[in-house]
Amino acid sequence: MKLNRLLVGKQYPPQDYGVTTEAITKYALAYNEDNPRFLDVSRPDGIVAPPLFGAVMSWFSLMTVVTDQALNVDLLRLLHSEQDMFFYLPVVPGDVITSTAHIATIEARPKGEVLVIKINCVNQRKETVQDIIFTAFIRDRNTREKRGERSKETTRGDPFLRARQTIDTDQTYRYARASGDYNPIHTDENTARMVGLPGIIVHGLCTMAFASKVIIDHVCDRDPLQLRRLRARFSRPVFPGQEITTAVWPGQELGPLRTYAYETYNPQGKAVIRDGIAEVGMI
Repeated sequence: MKLNRLLVGKQYPPQDYGVTTEAITKYALAYNEDNPRFLDVSRPDGIVAPPLFGAVMSWFSLMTVVTDQALNVDLLRLLHSEQDMFFYLPVVPGDVITSTAHIATIEARPKGEVLVIKINCVNQRKETVQDIIFTAFIRDRNTREKRGERSKETTRGDPFLRARQTIDTDQTYRYARASGDYNPIHTDENTARMVGLPGIIVHGLCTMAFASKVIIDHVCDRDPLQLRRLRARFSRPVFPGQEITTAVWPGQELGPLRTYAYETYNPQGKAVIRDGIAEVGMI
């Protein structure tokens, strides 16, 4: 059954999320973070939420859309294909974040459909803290997972930075508990194989969080408030226990921001995140 295109433009009820110290630190540790800005609660200026914590704050809002029976989404055929996040203000313990989602577009593609959901996140003072664009590919029935075949590798010359990181064998379970995303393709071998995967795969947003750590650590001088945007296209699955490498290319000035390109690769040198964009600048 196809997605219901009559719902394009539909805005869903706002969802509130209360930010806690425990939730922030649990999320940071779920992707092996060691930045004291996320973990050291004794800091005089307190801790802030990691940029990708927006996925946690907006989770209920996103789920309100994709579980709308009128939309006809089969969650076992949904592949998270892209994520674009814009960061405006820091999120701290005690904040109450209200997320409002709407269906931006539904488009036909070979072997499936593309669903784009936009989410606006404001704090208790009605200030926008993040905007999120979630893009999913809904595979047609009987179409098996072949995500890596949809795009060619990109050649940009030599990056100025390459950073290696190891995905732990229990990473998907920890990330599921911290993020609230219990999609069984990330935690159950049988379900993953049933939908055509070779086994459990890492959440795309977990891989993106690893990439955000590289950008913050090496481009932002470990100051997460300098990261103003992060975009990722998920081109291949990552598996627990793998080593990933993120490459970053020199940036270009864009007003007050500097824009960098990045990609993340699996041990075979194939891109798992393609066409990554990071925008950096002071608030």
